[in-house]
Amino acid sequence: MNRTRRTGNNPSRFRSRGTSPQRPRPAAAAKNDQGPRRSRPAAPRGEFALPATLTEALPAVEAFADLDLPERLQAALRAEGVTAPFPIQAATLPNSLAGRDVLGRGRTGSGKTLAFGLPLLARLDGQRAEPRQPLALVLVPTRELAQQVTDALTPYARALRLRAATVVGGMSIGRQASALRAGAEVVVATPGRLKDLIDRGDCSLHRVAVTVLDEADQMTDMGFLPQVTALLDQVRPDGQRMLFSATLDRNIDLLVRRYLHDPVVHSVDPSAGAVTTMEHHLLHVHDDDKHATATEIAARDGRVIMFLDTKHAAERLAKHLLSVGVRASALHGGKSQPQRTRTLGQFKDGHVTVLVATNVAARGIHVDGIDLVVNVDPPADHKDYLHRGGRTARAGESGTVVTLVLPHQRRAVNRLMTDAGITPQTTKVRPGEAELSRITGARTPSGVPVTVTVPVAERPKATGSAGRGRGRRSARGRRPSAHTNR
Repeated sequence: MNRTRRTGNNPSRFRSRGTSPQRPRPAAAAKNDQGPRRSRPAAPRGEFALPATLTEALPAVEAFADLDLPERLQAALRAEGVTAPFPIQAATLPNSLAGRDVLGRGRTGSGKTLAFGLPLLARLDGQRAEPRQPLALVLVPTRELAQQVTDALTPYARALRLRAATVVGGMSIGRQASALRAGAEVVVATPGRLKDLIDRGDCSLHRVAVTVLDEADQMTDMGFLPQVTALLDQVRPDGQRMLFSATLDRNIDLLVRRYLHDPVVHSVDPSAGAVTTMEHHLLHVHDDDKHATATEIAARDGRVIMFLDTKHAAERLAKHLLSVGVRASALHGGKSQPQRTRTLGQFKDGHVTVLVATNVAARGIHVDGIDLVVNVDPPADHKDYLHRGGRTARAGESGTVVTLVLPHQRRAVNRLMTDAGITPQTTKVRPGEAELSRITGARTPSGVPVTVTVPVAERPKATGSAGRGRGRRSARGRRPSAHTNR
């Protein structure tokens, strides 16, 4: 499909760009023309070759000052202490500011939010949205990532006097509808809740000129692909599209070829990026030692995220850790959104030192200073491994990823490492051993039970029979748990 892209109502800010009458050639037909020619390692299993741009990309920059950003955005960057662009920002920003579509591939923590956020906001500078008609849309897979993106962009949106609305499940749809009716230039949304608001008549996407898909691979993994394509079909057909993801697979291939026109491609191999800043360890443990090993690791100094397969297992481990003196809390899809938000806040401020989580925390959660991630249960596939590990070693910092491996899991975990492009260090450990402490900082917990208090303002109030009746009616009116990330 041929499209001529406009750069919005303020085109003078953006360089003009040529368009080609052809769609991008299949990836197999041409190499990506981004910088010097060099060999690229084979993509992990299930991933597709990146497409080639037909239009020469603008060169990367070394500083934000080299970009054609509004001065108020430059001042906001300085005020936030953001001094130099990360590689994915340096490579994509000149092109996205010129109105080009962008396909950015980089592991979590590589700086993708500002890579799409700055050009999105710059393009909206001086514009005002009509009620229910946002001008830019950021689609994300989870509530936590939506809030993180909103928080990251807020100081820059405020500098340009732009309004942002967060649209996610688990929160008041009435308040979100009110924000859209009041007018919001930028909407950060999960697909299910955005669809609900559109169906209610509280939102229309026909004026959206900039659309971003963040963590697109997880949206497709979670079954959101039909909703995502239905939403993309509603935005302006001549608008700018940016797709950012830590991994790419065949479903992303469909989105790229259907919705991105002659995209500028920047790819940082997720496993290669992780190798330089992360240590990866497989700790072989006996079945009977796994629980004690996880407990000693949790008792270390410093914050740690521990991943398990199910919410019940996460709850059990968190309660056990509290009983032996470790300040732990569970995070999973069975928690209400206020509970999840509170738990994350307590982990970020140090009130909780161990976050025991399911894959709901594998993406979209940025907490500074996490130098250890523990897969108590090995993940199901290499993409989950990379995203779990991405909670540490963010923004160029170092970190360690440890996976506990039972004897019957060794073959499957070795295959997973191969698919992820990781060469881990393998060690046999037992609780109390010096080698376990050397790798993870493990130590014996105090054994004195602790509690994690709930702030007074959030404790449930005692109610009479009328209050209990309202609670039962409210419960009957809730959406099914399958929509937990809407």
